[in-house]
Amino acid sequence: MSPPVAVAITGGIGAGKSTALASFRHHGAATVSSDEIVHHLLATDPEVKEKLVERLGEEILGDDGAPDRERIAIRVFKDRDALDFLEKLLHPLVSREYMSWRDQLAALPNPPLVCVTEVPLLYEVGAETRFDKVVVITAPTKLRRARSDVATDDRESRLIPDAEKVERADYSFKNTGGLEELDAFVASVLADLAPS
Repeated sequence: MSPPVAVAITGGIGAGKSTALASFRHHGAATVSSDEIVHHLLATDPEVKEKLVERLGEEILGDDGAPDRERIAIRVFKDRDALDFLEKLLHPLVSREYMSWRDQLAALPNPPLVCVTEVPLLYEVGAETRFDKVVVITAPTKLRRARSDVATDDRESRLIPDAEKVERADYSFKNTGGLEELDAFVASVLADLAPS
């Protein structure tokens, strides 16, 4: 594998994907989250705005006239069709942005050895083939619900079970301890991917 080695982090809501991503960044990997890419698309892509307003209505726009994530979430939360529309609209664009970012990193004179992104629905949308390695972060349902302010019930029913994700992944971590354990796991993955 030529640098950067492309790594995806996936797992359920509240499992600790964002914390793991921050730990990879702390240890020197180049990182970007799907959330960051979505935020960028909502703020800057006029075609995304147009399609969102056309399907969801002007009430999803914030005071600045840009699509507002909170308002979109409220609008699609109880509407499965609207959520499917949103995912079908954004997933290909997020993938395109991610691949462009990765190409830019690879073109650097001294590219990072590893680049990592958080992809919540990695297996569900069949995106694992775009990555060299996959890391799955899991945690018991009760703990994940306590960590997340997002209601998980409806979304969870649409996800591949953790056990299957762990079986398909290259690395997995059950995130039931403190930050030190998660950080040590991340350091061990990086040592394996980019030995010094």
